[in-house]
Amino acid sequence: MRGSDVVKQGQEQSQSQGSSSGQGTAVAAGSRQRVVVASNNAGKLREFAALLGDAGFDLVTQGELGVPEAEEPHATFVENALEKARHASRLTGLPALADDSGLCVRALQGAPGVYSARYALRAGGEKSDAANNRHLLAELANKTDRRGHYVCVLAFVEHADDPEPIIGAGRWFGEIAEAPHGDHGFGYDPLFYLPDQGMTAAELSPDVKNAVSHRAMALRNLLSQLKERD
Repeated sequence: MRGSDVVKQGQEQSQSQGSSSGQGTAVAAGSRQRVVVASNNAGKLREFAALLGDAGFDLVTQGELGVPEAEEPHATFVENALEKARHASRLTGLPALADDSGLCVRALQGAPGVYSARYALRAGGEKSDAANNRHLLAELANKTDRRGHYVCVLAFVEHADDPEPIIGAGRWFGEIAEAPHGDHGFGYDPLFYLPDQGMTAAELSPDVKNAVSHRAMALRNLLSQLKERD
């Protein structure tokens, strides 16, 4: 689908939604708001659907609407999240939700940070979770400080030029294990060890992870602000 077609389709959807539910962010009782999610990451989308399914939102991915991925040129999570949200909203005419998240490791001065999904690729390797995990272990080979935390920043815009985007953030603290464990989750979850749980994030059941993760914290923060805007 061409960019102009995406815009036309999104504007028609947005107008249709507006005529039935009115203006504003809050979702009226019994109605649902269509929101484009500015991500094609399958793992993130599963978590969004599980966490937002009862909040009155009908989520549609930007890929389903033919929207190409936005550039992520910034050095901070919040700037990249806003870039992606405005991009998706501009091309569809719909409210948009974007996430920028990653792993920050104390001994690596916050790396991989905003480059978490491309960590191995930036070092000449392939772009995959397995490659990223191997590269992280290699970088920590001579480090004794294994502390790290996941960061998630969410940006919600009602329209592309929204002057008051809603920002939700969450941090999930743990340590980097010396070897991967577990089959659930994605990204660095097999290496993200949680001392209080006695296991990695990849060993948690999806229900437990969705209750305690950085993304869950950020979404709860975001939803509380959406309710305040009502």
